[in-house]
Amino acid sequence: MNYFNVSMNRHETVKIENEAARVFEKLLRDIPRLEMMQVEREAAIGRDEQVDIIVTAHYADKPLTFVIEVKSNGQPRMMQSAALQLKHYIDGQDDDFVPVVMAPYMSALARDVCRREGVGYVDFLGNAHIAVDTIFIDRQVAERPKPERRALRSLFKPKSARILRMLLHDPRRSWRVAELAEEAKVSIGHVSTVGSALRERGWAEMGGAGLTLTDPDDLLESWADSYEPPQGEEVRRYSHLQGKALADRLRSLPMSGGRAVLASYSAADWLAPYVRQQTTYLYADEAGFNALASGLDLAPAAKGANVVVRIPDEDGVLDDVVEVSDGIFATSPVQTYLDLMNAGERGQEGAQHLRAKLFEWNA
Repeated sequence: MNYFNVSMNRHETVKIENEAARVFEKLLRDIPRLEMMQVEREAAIGRDEQVDIIVTAHYADKPLTFVIEVKSNGQPRMMQSAALQLKHYIDGQDDDFVPVVMAPYMSALARDVCRREGVGYVDFLGNAHIAVDTIFIDRQVAERPKPERRALRSLFKPKSARILRMLLHDPRRSWRVAELAEEAKVSIGHVSTVGSALRERGWAEMGGAGLTLTDPDDLLESWADSYEPPQGEEVRRYSHLQGKALADRLRSLPMSGGRAVLASYSAADWLAPYVRQQTTYLYADEAGFNALASGLDLAPAAKGANVVVRIPDEDGVLDDVVEVSDGIFATSPVQTYLDLMNAGERGQEGAQHLRAKLFEWNA
């Protein structure tokens, strides 16, 4: 055992617990008619149990005891464990015991876990829910801390996104790790890493049949919040072809091993029409772009471009496609949704329409 690492871990734990005590005391000071009596750290409860913080107080002359468990990780699975632990601690105790879970940050799903288990929660960003007698605190903030944003961006990187697209294509399906790695064209180790991250956040579980999504909605919303379009070259051109004439030309294009698919608004026009755009959006590889340039008579356009082609550095978006009409391919509903959510207010309206129409897991 490395004593230095143990000491460092303990130092971080104490630091987080100190901040939790400060945040909670500040929260209580804002409650009229509530008087704090004592704050105890590493306090005993019952015969053999010990909790991180106990705050005794009086509210309108009635005693209250806040029993607080502090976690450094606010992921749903950790909050579930902490909530059950607290309920065990106060089982058989006086009615004035109020269980509260605290962490530096809790996602919406983690907060839902606490509500479902009937325990209060407070995080350091300002999210809080405590309901006891006539005290009712319910606060939500939209901000995510920087470490959480970095972690999510890492989870949604292009190689990981290959795995997520496969999972979201059929959220009810259970995947063996090796099978998912083969289908997503990534390593088994990468699938295991992504699977662990999904389970920590309560978005998936590993059962006897394999890895299965448990909350595809929250996963998709978090991905959309952190979404970055595929890196690559974006080419803007003009074509005299429009509407049916352009679609007919796309059907007959010889790709010569290349790939080109409709994207964003143009994909949504076939998948779930809602927002009309004069511009045609596509993803393509180099060979596919050359076929488009020739077949659609694409011409350079300083102004008035009506065809936008992105040539992605990583071709996962070109693997995850659907055939929307004979010979015409578009990005999958999930990829189309992500691109629309990144396309401004009208795009977001189209994304929500597509989601309501095509994502069966909403039912």
